Amino acid sequence: MDYLIVGAGFAGAVCARELAEAGNGVLVIDRREHVGGNAYDRRDANGVLIHEYGPHIFHTNSERVWCYLSRFTSWRPYEHRVRAVVEGRQYPIPINRTTINQLYGLDLDEAGVAAYLAKVREPRDTIRTSEDVVLSSVGRDLCEKFFRGYTRKQWALDLSQLSAGVAARIPTRSNDDDRYFTDTFQAMPAEGYTAMFDRMLGHPNIEVRLGVDFAGVGERIGRDATVYTGPIDGYFGYRHGRLPYRSLRFEHEHLSGVQRYQEVGTVNYPNDHAYTRITEFRHLTGQVCAGTSIVREVPCAGGDPYYPVPNPDNERQFRLYERLAAQQRNVYFIGRLAQYRYYNMDQVVAAALALTAKLLREEPVPVG
Repeated sequence: MDYLIVGAGFAGAVCARELAEAGNGVLVIDRREHVGGNAYDRRDANGVLIHEYGPHIFHTNSERVWCYLSRFTSWRPYEHRVRAVVEGRQYPIPINRTTINQLYGLDLDEAGVAAYLAKVREPRDTIRTSEDVVLSSVGRDLCEKFFRGYTRKQWALDLSQLSAGVAARIPTRSNDDDRYFTDTFQAMPAEGYTAMFDRMLGHPNIEVRLGVDFAGVGERIGRDATVYTGPIDGYFGYRHGRLPYRSLRFEHEHLSGVQRYQEVGTVNYPNDHAYTRITEFRHLTGQVCAGTSIVREVPCAGGDPYYPVPNPDNERQFRLYERLAAQQRNVYFIGRLAQYRYYNMDQVVAAALALTAKLLREEPVPVG
């Protein structure tokens, strides 16, 4: 066996496939009882295809990533739309012309919306935090209505305590485009993510062992090199303390006899309830069946790590682990948890392809 890959999500599965196709023997282990990482999907007791760990909407501008994944799945075209509930009414998010006109009872054209935003913005000479991003983009009232409360629930931090990159992910538009993403390629795997992962890992040079925790067996598995996709602080036994992550509690519910629970795939609740959003899966999958299934997402501190918390203090702590990682011999760290980065799925795929290209150019030094 040439490579041990820890984690069967996007990073691990892409690395496994690339290394296996180059003739290497690969063992993939995952502490969960399924492949796919957080993108894992399954049919619930009522036959509805659901995303166990919340909605995963695929979008990318990278033709290379799109073509690579298309080897393992066909696609269902899907453009995600989101509404946010503010004072009992639903508005498009990201904020667009419709949002502003409906919220304030206006009738602005695109130029009028641009002028309105220019008037309410609070410019910042230097953009350091997510609060700087939002206030300089949409001003204080829209910030309070759509962003501040959601951020406090999601991250247990104020906008002013988060790095600018978090809020920078959400654009503001002066037209009526209500798509959440505008990427060139937007679609869902036609048979689901799990089927895609099964095909990706279905290579004669790949062995998959599930329900196996690296912390318990890692040192006993012989290999020339390791690709590690788990939390980097855990790999080093939390030597520099635990890196902060946010977790989620998922409240799944099936509604018998209901064909549509909500108008769009996801509805955000920035100011009401403990949960941040509700997703109805049939919008995403296009599935036709009796009843519908939804999930509510409740952010929490404990549980599985889902989101690295981006701020300067956490980044400094991560750098200590990054230095330890650089000293490892034939151990490679990749993915959202291993690199402490708020990656999208396509970014993880691209990073994994880049890593394996490097590994295949530079043969790892045998251990021992």
